[in-house]
Amino acid sequence: MPSGARLQTPPKLKKGALRIVQLGGLEEVGRNMVTFEIDGKILVVDCGVLFPEDTQPGVDLILPDFSYLKDRLEDIVGIVLTHGHEDHIGAVPYLLRLKSDIPLIGSQLTLALIEAKLEEHRIKPLTLAVKEGDTERFGPFECEFVAVNHSIPDALAVFVRTAAGTILHTGDFKMDQLPLDGRITDLRAFARLGEEGVDLFMTDSTNAEVPGFTMTEKEIGPTIERYFADARQRIVVASFSSHVHRVQQVLDAAAKHGRKVAFVGRSMIRNMGIASKLGYLDVPDGLLIDARKVDKYRDDEVVLMCTGSQGEPMAALSRMANGDHQVQLEEGDLVVLASSLIPGNENSVFRIINALMKLGVQVVHKGMAKVHVSGHASEGELLYCYNIVKPRHVMPVHGETRHLIANGRIAQKTGVPEENIVLAANGTVVDMADGRVRAVGEIDCGYVYVDGSSIGEISDADLKDRMVLGEEGFVSVITVVNRQSGKIISGPDIHVRGVAEDAKVFEGIKPKIARALEEAVQSEKTHTTHQLQQVVRRTIGTWINRKLRRRPMIVPVVIEA
Repeated sequence: MPSGARLQTPPKLKKGALRIVQLGGLEEVGRNMVTFEIDGKILVVDCGVLFPEDTQPGVDLILPDFSYLKDRLEDIVGIVLTHGHEDHIGAVPYLLRLKSDIPLIGSQLTLALIEAKLEEHRIKPLTLAVKEGDTERFGPFECEFVAVNHSIPDALAVFVRTAAGTILHTGDFKMDQLPLDGRITDLRAFARLGEEGVDLFMTDSTNAEVPGFTMTEKEIGPTIERYFADARQRIVVASFSSHVHRVQQVLDAAAKHGRKVAFVGRSMIRNMGIASKLGYLDVPDGLLIDARKVDKYRDDEVVLMCTGSQGEPMAALSRMANGDHQVQLEEGDLVVLASSLIPGNENSVFRIINALMKLGVQVVHKGMAKVHVSGHASEGELLYCYNIVKPRHVMPVHGETRHLIANGRIAQKTGVPEENIVLAANGTVVDMADGRVRAVGEIDCGYVYVDGSSIGEISDADLKDRMVLGEEGFVSVITVVNRQSGKIISGPDIHVRGVAEDAKVFEGIKPKIARALEEAVQSEKTHTTHQLQQVVRRTIGTWINRKLRRRPMIVPVVIEA
């Protein structure tokens, strides 16, 4: 396994060789996207988003960096989507804005979910629906699709055959032997492909640190039913808006205990409507009601199925907790968080839990009851897969650094040589020729921030400024200087926001600023306005740091008269 040292600029791709570049999904949980290139043609697998953390204020979404592809859009033969989660399909609209006729390949449910999303962006995509067992050719790539079990129906792994070698990409998967829909991960197909020869195995790493096997979905149903049986008031269940299996369990429990169900949240309503229409969700007649009509029912007759399980500030659950939603929660109500924590969302989720409990609401989450199981394979399942597939090379994907390293160690345990395990980062360039794989360089591959209507215009420096504003406050200093005489005509006027100090505190620094400016102007007549502003910044910045122990954003304005 590589040490993580910085690599060089990659060489030109040789004819007949395959180039693999991960544009997202490594050293993070989200933004999954990888490109395969051979003989001038490119196949993309997944195109997802990453959700922002507390250190990225104001950001709505984070996209993969498409700059690697912008001059090669005509060479893309298709985008294979392994399943319908946002971290695998959420960035598709932004890529199709660059070229709208790139074909999308995926299962029936996956395509239905992305088509609904693209409709909001006014994009009509070219699509090809595939199912497990299908084999399709896209230019120099022959793709065979394999059923895998995940926390959303219709997930697929993809086996890619090329002249340079073969790749088995699992997408997100687990090996639930008792899935609610009866669709298990097809280990027979994995074994058959292993017999054919898997040159590179790209495996889901999210649960690689978790020993044993991921709990089966069927163990969740009885827990949900038990809480429903004991509840005496309104029930709210928060889950991912695409978790069809969890919603089915809630519908079944509600029907058993004589409660109506209302979907709350635009994505929940849209996705469950699609799942029901396509037959993935079984909704008993008369069970669903409009969320706007819940007040017509007694509290013990209602279940609200909503979004917001990750503490998203604008999601339904957050607004309920803050008291600014049409649904007003009361003491004795039950809230079930039927999801796991995505890394980085811990503070947001705990904030919601605390706000709910202040209202007197009973909160149940995964840490205290079996109300959710992961959709990802644990260590035991990965061991099985490595022994079944027997890959020549392994490249762990989908996970933070610790997950990727843990997955690589699991591969080593099963006999994969250490030198054949590629621990890559986003932007690492990996080449395959004659079935042999090695990292050959890296490309620039940064974050692309979506902030309102702007895409890619916000930089890391902007986010740093936002953090400073939020944590340290803002100070502006306005001064009018007569350049000829070097005298201060007006000011310095100091305005502060968020510094938590009375404005009178800054009276003592004003003479020092004026003196420093006059000295600068008189000592060197060629001082530019920018240089004078820097004099102000240094003077007041040093004083604030020493006296107030703060580092606010300082905006000096020097006007020459």
